[in-house]
Amino acid sequence: MRLVCISDTHSMHRQVTVPDGDVLIHAGDCLGVGTLEELEDLDNWFSEQPHRHKILVAGNHDWCLQDEPADAEALIRNAIYLRDCGTEIEGVKFWGSPWTPVFFDWAFNLTRGPAIAERWAKIPADTDVLITHGPPAGILDQVITATHSQAVGCDDLARELERLTLKMHLFGHIHESYGQQTVNDCLFVNASTCTGSYKPLNPPIVVDL
Repeated sequence: MRLVCISDTHSMHRQVTVPDGDVLIHAGDCLGVGTLEELEDLDNWFSEQPHRHKILVAGNHDWCLQDEPADAEALIRNAIYLRDCGTEIEGVKFWGSPWTPVFFDWAFNLTRGPAIAERWAKIPADTDVLITHGPPAGILDQVITATHSQAVGCDDLARELERLTLKMHLFGHIHESYGQQTVNDCLFVNASTCTGSYKPLNPPIVVDL
């Protein structure tokens, strides 16, 4: 199964050249300012892609999916939207969740500790591919500036991963840490399409599972 992974397109999805594959996965921050109109355009774009399956998880910029969930989710007709739930495609079990630790005042933010750990505890033990918007602590989670770098991933998520036997964990959120890393036989993918300067220059990451 070929997975084509993108994230953090911030409504610039039409500027992305997407390779063919079996499943196109968007790991959140699909919208710019988070409007229903932006989401409708994204869904139309999904309909134009050749992949047999598409999966969408929300991110901290995707306000309408948090604040107007009924109206927003009704617009998603051409992708499987995962909000603390899963789907199985050709025997592969996917689970998606949008939450990230509180950072200023964004959508789908929860405080570190019990509030966000409760969400991660819902991830089934037999999940093959986990899709979260943000990274676990210590893996592709470095915010890098001209003067310093800082790891901002979720410690609670990292602890929860210890009970799982994932094949792959896909996320975005931290644009500067785009790339791949294998840890304990799990492939971690930060598929942020936008760079730190919000330019959609990072190509989709293709994984043959």
